[in-house]
Amino acid sequence: MRAMILAAGRGERMRPLTDHTPKPLLAVGGKPLIVWHIEKLVAAGLRDIIVNHAWLGEKIEAALGDGAAFGARISYSAESPGGLETAGGIAKALPFFQDEPFLVINGDIWTDWQPSQALSAAQRMRDDSNIDMWLWMTNNPPHHPEGDFALDDAGILHPRGQAQGQALTFTGIGIYRPGLFRALPPDTSVPLRPLMLHAMQTRSARGALHDGAWTDVGTPQRLETLDRQLAADSRA
Repeated sequence: MRAMILAAGRGERMRPLTDHTPKPLLAVGGKPLIVWHIEKLVAAGLRDIIVNHAWLGEKIEAALGDGAAFGARISYSAESPGGLETAGGIAKALPFFQDEPFLVINGDIWTDWQPSQALSAAQRMRDDSNIDMWLWMTNNPPHHPEGDFALDDAGILHPRGQAQGQALTFTGIGIYRPGLFRALPPDTSVPLRPLMLHAMQTRSARGALHDGAWTDVGTPQRLETLDRQLAADSRA
C-alpha cells in the first residue's frame, strides 16, 4: 500500500510561524511534524509516499529530498499556490496509487496512531468491495466538541445527528479507493467532506476509534503545548 501526506495548506492560523516555514515543517519534540509521520510509515513498511505541497513547497522538498535519509521513497505533487483542497489534491496524485486503496494522513497533526493498522483495514477493503473509505476517528477535543461524524457499534460511519452512534472527530487519517476521485475535474479545488458524506449516505464508509494521543496542531498555542508534552515524555 502507498501513502500520501497532505502538506499543501497555508496554515493561516499558525501565522506568523508559517509565513516563512510550511506548517508540516514546524518542529515538535525535536523534529518536524511531517518527519514523525514518515518515520512511522517506514517502520510499518509503507515506504512509498507522496507529499503534496503548495505554500513554500520548495522548502518541503529541500528538507525531505527523495526520502532516502528516512528509508522512504518520497514523490511530490506540486499544486498551484492556492492549493486544490483535499479531494482535489488527492485526485491530482491519483496515478501514484496504482489503482489500489491508499492511506492519506494530514501533515499538520501529531498522533501515536500506528500506520500498521492501515494494512489490516486495507485488506478488509479489498475483501469487501462495498467499503470505499475507512476513517480513524478520535474523541472530541475541547476546540471541536461537536465532532464530525457518528460511528456506530458496527463500525459504520454516518453523518452527525442522522444515526445512532457517538459523534467523534475525524483524525485526518483515512484509507480511500481511487474510484472515489476519478470523476473529479483535473486540477480543480474540491473539498473532501462532500465525498465523505456521500459514502456515508451509501453506507460505504467504515471507521474505527483511535483512543490514544492525537493533536490537531492548528494554532501556535497547540504547537507549544504539544512540544512541551513531548519534551516531558522524553525525560520521563
